[in-house]
Amino acid sequence: MSNLRLHWPEATVAQPALPHKPLGRHLIDAGVIGTRDLLHALDLQRRLDAPLGEILICQGLATQDEVLDALCAQCRAHRVDLAIDPPDPTLTEALPAALCLRFRVVPWMRVGGILLVATSNPADFDRLRACMMPEGFALLPVISDARQIRHNIGLLYGPELALRAAQRVPEVESCRSWHGEGNARRYLALAICAATGAALVLAPLWTLTVALLWAFVTLMLSTGLKIAAFAAQLSHFLADRPPDRPAACTPFRLPRVSILVPLLKETEIAGALIARLSRLTYPKSLLNVILVLEEEDQLTRQTIARTKLPGWITVIEVPTGNGLTTKPRALNYALDFCEGSIIGVWDAEDAPEPDQIEKVVTRFQSAPENVACLQGILDYYNSKTNWISRCFTIEYATWWRMILPGVARLGMVIPLGGTTLFFRRDILEKLNGWDAHNVTEDADLGVRLARHGYVTELLPTVTYEEANCRAWPWVRQRSRWLKGFLITWIVHMRHPRQLLRELGWKRFWGVQTLLLATFSQFACAPLLWSFWITLFGVTHPVSQTLGAPAMWLLAGFFALAEIVNLCIAMVAVSGPRHRHLTGWVLSTPLYFPMGALAAYKALHEFVVSPFFWDKTAHGATPVTHPSPAARPPA
Repeated sequence: MSNLRLHWPEATVAQPALPHKPLGRHLIDAGVIGTRDLLHALDLQRRLDAPLGEILICQGLATQDEVLDALCAQCRAHRVDLAIDPPDPTLTEALPAALCLRFRVVPWMRVGGILLVATSNPADFDRLRACMMPEGFALLPVISDARQIRHNIGLLYGPELALRAAQRVPEVESCRSWHGEGNARRYLALAICAATGAALVLAPLWTLTVALLWAFVTLMLSTGLKIAAFAAQLSHFLADRPPDRPAACTPFRLPRVSILVPLLKETEIAGALIARLSRLTYPKSLLNVILVLEEEDQLTRQTIARTKLPGWITVIEVPTGNGLTTKPRALNYALDFCEGSIIGVWDAEDAPEPDQIEKVVTRFQSAPENVACLQGILDYYNSKTNWISRCFTIEYATWWRMILPGVARLGMVIPLGGTTLFFRRDILEKLNGWDAHNVTEDADLGVRLARHGYVTELLPTVTYEEANCRAWPWVRQRSRWLKGFLITWIVHMRHPRQLLRELGWKRFWGVQTLLLATFSQFACAPLLWSFWITLFGVTHPVSQTLGAPAMWLLAGFFALAEIVNLCIAMVAVSGPRHRHLTGWVLSTPLYFPMGALAAYKALHEFVVSPFFWDKTAHGATPVTHPSPAARPPA
């Protein structure tokens, strides 16, 4: 224990922490900076929403220790090293976790009727005092490093915050109540399988026909939406007008932006991630990148320990809780530690464009208040690795450059992707963040945003990812997505009339198509593929139940849907960046059978382990060429 704790002078404890002169003057008097340095930092502060000390540190004009010493002199407070002299763990009742997070403080020690509180921003201390006034004891600050304060908040309040992270979304909007319904799901699944088996025995042809008609209905919904979205996007391209440009806005003070990067069992990606994020051109004094680790994840912790982190990147460890290890739970936990008014999410393998955050900040400044989320475009940097990565890139180009922008232009609900998402923090907290139990928390949050009257916009900025280029990892990843789509559809269809009332008819049917029909198309794909047998002169079962004309009608629409898919994909890869994939589009019908296998895996997990997070492994494809993030997109 340090001498500071043993020999705290009572006269100093009673001293009010009132600043007598500005921080910059203390730094000048200490010989840390000169007058020109201070004027430069003050000029930056007029344009950046950041404390003067952080600006000086990020500009290389002062060190963290020099700024903390100046704060101590300014406020006549002691400085403490929480790594050497940690907080008293019995003081958690003295200061609620919510106030610690709000003011970035942690209770350190009690001396008589005085509570000493560690802070790195004493300017907010009077507001903390005002919040704690009814408690009956005085608060005085001690100065400590912000990272140490965050770390000790996690140590003192971690279990409480982890429980809150798992239950943040109201139960009526969450799937967490399914924890106690495992046996019911199993019995229902067994009953459905038994009924289907009996139907196949008693009336095999009609059972296959009914199943195929369901596949045909969902194919009509999916194809209709694709055609409408493609037409909307194509008409925008062909219109005689300049492309979309950000609306001009008056100069404004740049806000602080927090980026959450969840990591799990990453052994290869950390160094490359830091290098890619270092290319960002947004002022580092306003950038708060948080690497989110699970407490038990020794692999990632060791990887991070070997990597030197810049001052604007911090690490948050999520305490273990109730056996739940999901990305949305980690995001909820880390959200409380964010400092920014804009919250972003990137994945471990992401390579964002260097000016991405400037585009986000500028659009939020000019956008209406109900624009709660900006979704960037996703692309792959390893499209040439093998056939799977080529087809995956074609699929993503079709979705992100044709279908999803068209869906947005049609005014329908946008199911969010898992990365390159940016939110207004106040709205994200109003919606209680992410559903910690939903394995496609992004799609669920997109629907919840729409139901609460908020708008998601697509932003013309690209983040490059690593395409899943191995068959079984691809199936595992896709099964998680499909399982999450099914879970999200069931959660939001608990009260169909309310969903219809909140979304309206058009967006209601859009949700049915994007969630239920998408899952059904993968699960029922083998039924639709059965039409290929007619090319070999084999009689299709439908011709024996509904007649040959109906069979040929269904087969013709199936062929038309395949042609539509190929045509949209051809247009999607016609740009300079993806033109090398044009010839591979014709091979994509051989790529999607993996999706059927993923759908059956998803169905099995939906019954036995709906909350199981089948993690995608990163770093399988080393980047041997310069990252596209270093270049402007084509």
